[in-house]
Amino acid sequence: MKIYTKKGDRGETVLADGTRVSKSDVRIDAYGTLDELNTHIGVLAGQMPQSLREDKEYLGKLQNMLFSLGAYLACCKDSERYIPTDEDLLDLEACIDGMLCLLPSLREFILPSGTPAALQAHVCRTVCRRFERRLVDLSSVGSLHANAIRFANRLSDYLFVLARKLNFIEGVDEKKWQKPCK
Repeated sequence: MKIYTKKGDRGETVLADGTRVSKSDVRIDAYGTLDELNTHIGVLAGQMPQSLREDKEYLGKLQNMLFSLGAYLACCKDSERYIPTDEDLLDLEACIDGMLCLLPSLREFILPSGTPAALQAHVCRTVCRRFERRLVDLSSVGSLHANAIRFANRLSDYLFVLARKLNFIEGVDEKKWQKPCK
């Protein structure tokens, strides 16, 4: 099978249900951003120390969940099985809470900084926030399962806390935002 079909050369693509849409369609933008996020998470996992095997495995699980969510966005009909469940959200929250127990309390804003892996986690977080905004856009023009947005929101929180953890275990201080003096 060839990888190219030439059918998209005029700026259109076909959804999984056969509907032809512009490549600038909000749905395409949403799952394109999801694909970008998933790739960045793969880069992050590759940059993390081997000692964080469980965290790396969890990132792999999250990548699979994101891929499934992309399938939901491509189909949207009879594809509820691709949506993160309430249990998935609780699991993500438990991971966040578990990491927070290891970290000093955050009393100030911090800047993205630190180890290459921590910086990549921040890149993932910002792409995830953009993905969340695309999901909100998508929900304004059609139906979208509420757990899709909830998952993106929790995932960005997870990635923020993971960035902090990655710096913490390497002994790298967080760079605090310096408020301008007036």
